[in-house]
Amino acid sequence: MRSQTELGRLLRAEGLDAAQPTLSRDIHELGLVKGPNGYMLPEAAAAPAAEPSVPGRREEGVRRLIRQYVLSVDVAASLVVLRTPPADAQPVALAIDAASLEGVVGTLAGDDTIFLATRSDAQARELARRLAESIRPSGASRPARFAPRRRPAAGRRRA
Repeated sequence: MRSQTELGRLLRAEGLDAAQPTLSRDIHELGLVKGPNGYMLPEAAAAPAAEPSVPGRREEGVRRLIRQYVLSVDVAASLVVLRTPPADAQPVALAIDAASLEGVVGTLAGDDTIFLATRSDAQARELARRLAESIRPSGASRPARFAPRRRPAAGRRRA
């Protein structure tokens, strides 16, 4: 795509409505750069065509998004359930769809939850294992939008 307007039009054609600020943020979070032929990954802009395959770059992008936004990975029969901060499920699901990850037959994303459908319970467990490897260590800080809530000081009561 050559512009954010074109991206918005393509997403609307797929049934996804995204405002321009959301598109801009998602493009920035995906690490895309604008080149002479439109938006692309930085490696594609700076290197010859002999770079890794598009699916390989897409999978790396998915791993980066999972590391950054996915809070947990769980399995429910043949579904893999990913939890994200509010408003972050859609961009992650879109990247997963684009990457055509092995074992994923479909995705469904809400505001903060993504369901990944697989053909079997065993495939779901394997996919969950692979995705969980990409999540940041459990001791790492949570995204900024999840800063701890301030609690009233001891002895002070809310009116």
